[in-house]
Formats: sequence, C-alpha cells, structure tokens
Amino acid sequence: MSDDFHSPMPFTSKAADIEDSWIDYNGHLNMAYYLVMFEKAFDDFHYAFGVTEDYVKTRNMTTYTGQTKIDYLREVHKGTKLTATCQILNYDQKRIHTWQELQFEDGTVAATCETLTLHIDASGPKVAPFPADILNNIKTMADKHLRLQRPAKAGQPIAIRSKENTAS
Repeated sequence: MSDDFHSPMPFTSKAADIEDSWIDYNGHLNMAYYLVMFEKAFDDFHYAFGVTEDYVKTRNMTTYTGQTKIDYLREVHKGTKLTATCQILNYDQKRIHTWQELQFEDGTVAATCETLTLHIDASGPKVAPFPADILNNIKTMADKHLRLQRPAKAGQPIAIRSKENTAS
C-alpha cells in the first residue's frame, strides 16, 4: 500500500497530461476533459484500496458512478501541470462518497468533483457490498480522511440562488 493509503491527507495522484485535442475553441481545457482527468486520478485511488483490473476480472465486481458534480473554478491551458487529490467524505458497505480537486502547482484549485460511487456485482449488474478485504482497506483510508476538514462546498445542490432570476 502506498504512503497515501495511510496518510491523514487526501489521496494524491498525478492527473493526466493535457492533450492538444482537449483544448477547445476558447483556448482552454474543454469541460468534458476535466472529468477525464478526474476519472484517471480516481483509478489510482481505486487501485490504492484494491479495486484493480485484476479485481474486476477475478471477482467479477467493479464500481459504477452513481452521481457526479463538477465545479469549474479556473481555466486550464495546454501545458499546465495539475495534481489530483481524492478525499473520502463518507462510505458504507456498498458506496463511497468522495471529493476530488484538480490543483495547479501552487495549490490553487482548478476544479472540484464530488462523486457517489457504487460497488457493483457485474453478474447482475447490481449494487452489492464490497468484499470484507476491500471494505477494510476503504475503512483504513476513510479513518484518516474523515478527520480532515470537510470541504465547504461538499453536498451543495445546483441552484440559481438569486431571487431576481427566478422564472415565474
């Protein structure tokens, strides 16, 4: 297990390199590719607690995304170096609620991604409990992450907050 596994800090992984084709006509990273970068980093996070390609093949289990919310906070341009973090906010026997951030080298947050991930028995497919060994790994990481400050924006709904802009 990596040092990140037992760290009281969020799990950290290098985000994917930004490809030329990911840059849109505005000259910055297209919104869809933020999700690609979050997903690639999330794979590293999964591997840290045992949900690997081998796990999927040998146990016929995997994970699916149940819900995702991305906040785009800063423009990202070609050649930018980003780091991705992942923090467990909550979990149970079948689900993991996480918070991810894409960060510039100076620590400024480019985007956040809040996700509810479901554990799946692929023979159904249906939502199923994590096996005991994987759940124990998640618990070990979560015990550290749950001591961290919860991100202020976690759990916020998407809404138009101004009364002036409400439709009649």
